[in-house]
Amino acid sequence: MLIVGIAGGTGSGKTTVVKRIVECLPQGEVVVIPQDSYYKDSSHLPMEKRQEINFDHPSSIEFELLVEHVKHLKRGEHIDQPIYSYLTCTRANETVTISPKHVVIIEGILILTNPELRDLMDIKIYVDADADDRLSRVIFRDIVERGRSINKVLERYEKTVKPMHLQFIEPTKRYADIIVPQGGENSVAINILTSIIEKNLSGTT
Repeated sequence: MLIVGIAGGTGSGKTTVVKRIVECLPQGEVVVIPQDSYYKDSSHLPMEKRQEINFDHPSSIEFELLVEHVKHLKRGEHIDQPIYSYLTCTRANETVTISPKHVVIIEGILILTNPELRDLMDIKIYVDADADDRLSRVIFRDIVERGRSINKVLERYEKTVKPMHLQFIEPTKRYADIIVPQGGENSVAINILTSIIEKNLSGTT
């Protein structure tokens, strides 16, 4: 089993990179574990307090459960992955059963901030992008997918997204084995990454 971590700032193009890597690898050999599924449940808080959650701080993630689940997969065991809703900021009662695969991709903005999780990764990737490009993607995503107004998106970006990126996310570049500039638009880097993963799977160097 090969554990690949793919990190980078909000709106950097991580999801696109993951999608393109998965498309290039043999079908059924890859499973993607999104960090977002492991945000802590906030059902005990009133809705107005949930709207203030800082999703860009490491304390918002239940890393203990994520690490435990990756260890289970490495042992060849199934896991019950949580389902998290950004609209309600809560976890569903249902879970998703994930089976071990030859390649496990862990994807999320904060995954390289946790030493124990980093130690489980065979390859660590950081997807880089200009701040302006990331902001435009964040605006589009938060309005369309998360029902936020443009004012709320910009306010959140200035108060939490930008400072948290500089404090927690950007510094994790130093842990990356590979840095991918231009995100999902970088076909050369994605082809190289895919080749590296395929070589690791085949046992060659």
